[in-house]
Amino acid sequence: MFDLERWQEIFDTIRKNKLRTFLTGLSVASGIFILVVLLGFGNGMQNGIQREFEQDAATSVWVWPGVTSKEYKGLNPGRRIQLTNDNFSTSTTLFDDVIEYESPRLFVRGVSVNYGKEALVYSVQGVSHQFQFIENAQMIEGRFINYQDETSTAKVAIIGKKIKTDVFNGVETPIGEFINISGIPFKIIGIYKEYEDREEERIYIPITTAQRVFNGGDRVNNMSFALPPMENFDQAVAEATRFKNGLKTHLQQVHTIAPEDTSALEVWSAMEEAKRYYSLTGNIKLFFWFVGVCTIIAGVVGVSNIMLIVVKERTREIGIRKALGAKPWSIVGMILHESIFVTAISGFGGLILSMLLLELVGPNVEIDYVVNPSVDLNVAIATVLVLILAGTIAGFFPAWRAAKIQVIAALRDE
Repeated sequence: MFDLERWQEIFDTIRKNKLRTFLTGLSVASGIFILVVLLGFGNGMQNGIQREFEQDAATSVWVWPGVTSKEYKGLNPGRRIQLTNDNFSTSTTLFDDVIEYESPRLFVRGVSVNYGKEALVYSVQGVSHQFQFIENAQMIEGRFINYQDETSTAKVAIIGKKIKTDVFNGVETPIGEFINISGIPFKIIGIYKEYEDREEERIYIPITTAQRVFNGGDRVNNMSFALPPMENFDQAVAEATRFKNGLKTHLQQVHTIAPEDTSALEVWSAMEEAKRYYSLTGNIKLFFWFVGVCTIIAGVVGVSNIMLIVVKERTREIGIRKALGAKPWSIVGMILHESIFVTAISGFGGLILSMLLLELVGPNVEIDYVVNPSVDLNVAIATVLVLILAGTIAGFFPAWRAAKIQVIAALRDE
């Protein structure tokens, strides 16, 4: 039942102690504000890391050759490892049951690229038709390299969106235009876009054309694979780890590399890196929770202390109420109402300010590995409700102390 007199008493007490109530509420509101903002930035870090890994297929595995650093089976260190078409075909055959996409890549070096009389300073790379899905290249015009282009060693090229903007700004569409690579005309058949501009500064041509026309022989610079998606993250990490270890062992045996030689061959798994970063962000979020909860506890302790002061100041009043027949739970309710009211108003005030800050500032945050810091509204409201419960508990002990005050002692209080 709504008790108008009780609320009038609460507001009278607040009006008489404006500064004390404001400081108490500020400590509670700041606790919720800090916690929500920290959780928002924790989610922003997770979003940023997720975006970084979305640049390539989430289940991608990449292989780069290096230089041996250890003697092994009579072979001296310092050997440069060279991957070949045979390494690629054997690997794809050996692990065919766990691979969804695969592509070798050859960096075409020492060539000149021209469009008309304009010299272009962009890298040329030979890839297969499945590289689009491993790299997550999104086609915005035309098409990507297909299987027929590879088998026919077609002289076709795919350019990035940034190249289109920089070089073909005055052209309605570059599709059908020709660029010369070391004097050989290549027809532009597609334009792709990536998450970062630097990823769009590449010109892709069929791997077979790159090897045959530009003296690549059967060499490849790296190999890339994408595994099929799994039902859950842990399963995907486990499968990627098994594939990575199996592939690395196979290539080490083929190239006579010591198993402990880490510089001769690098096999990188996006899922393993994602797990490492997600574990890091998880720990950071736990730390944020710890800091925020500690701040809230400080605010709740402040509420409890203020309620103790209120009980001390109103000892005579409480004694008179008890002398007139007030029940103990009536005294408890009187103190608890004020505690809950101050905690609830302050908590929701801090929540509104923090959510407003994240809503206004979040989309404009441009920090490495932090994207759109935000927090789930349900989590934030649940946090405030827990805070109100804590405020209720904090106010209960002073209220119970007030209810146990002896009438004679209370009336003698100065």
